[in-house]
Amino acid sequence: MLFSIVLISGCVSNKKYTELQDTYSKLRERNQELSNKYQDSQRELSGASSRVKSLEEQISSERANVSALQDALNKCLNSSNQGNVNISKLVDEINSSNKYIKQLINAKNKSDSLNMVLTNNLTRSLSREELSEVDVQVLKGVVYISLADNMLYKSGSYEVNDKAGETLSKIAKIIKDYSTYDVLIEGNTDNVPISQTNIRNNWDLSALRASSVVQVLQNKYGVDPKRLTAGGRGEFNPVADNATTAGKAKNRRTQIIITPKLDQFMDLIGKAPETSQQ
Repeated sequence: MLFSIVLISGCVSNKKYTELQDTYSKLRERNQELSNKYQDSQRELSGASSRVKSLEEQISSERANVSALQDALNKCLNSSNQGNVNISKLVDEINSSNKYIKQLINAKNKSDSLNMVLTNNLTRSLSREELSEVDVQVLKGVVYISLADNMLYKSGSYEVNDKAGETLSKIAKIIKDYSTYDVLIEGNTDNVPISQTNIRNNWDLSALRASSVVQVLQNKYGVDPKRLTAGGRGEFNPVADNATTAGKAKNRRTQIIITPKLDQFMDLIGKAPETSQQ
């Protein structure tokens, strides 16, 4: 450069040299200015690139978050739909259960009413005195007629006494009126041991008493023996505490159990014997 200036200074005038020198200085200043601007631009570009990269990373991260949120939302919606299905099924089951419960309640109320009618029909032919010795219950369509032992048998015996004849005749008429129903005669005792000839224990006594009633119903009152069953339960089916005298008296009983078939249960209403109470 110095050589060029010397060369120029040797070829041009001082004025021209001074002008060239001024021009050169301005060009240097302009070059430095442009260089500075270039450096500034490079720094700004580098910063902008960094910011762009950072923004791109943030965008990528946000897109990943959005995708994750969408997946979570889809799962939530699917879960919610499944939950709605389950809830709907549960509601249906609850409604069905409530309907069934209502049917059971209606059936129970109807059954209670039928039981009351049946009890009235079966007991209206008995006198007040007989009713004090006879307990009639209807449970689940089965008729239980319970007779005290002192009404039926001689003391300490399995022989049916004369007093029981009138009551058994009325019960026989009820049994014959409902001729398709099965009848079980069941003997029961208290827990006091029996000690008599040919009677080993309370099993024997209860079975013999039931057999005696069956034979009276068959032989004296004409009940079909094919419908009758005699059974003894000894002391093992108590209805009261054997520790008391009153309890023992309740346990010494004979039950006549009339079992109608389900399709005959409704027919029992209104078909009781037309007999006025004595």
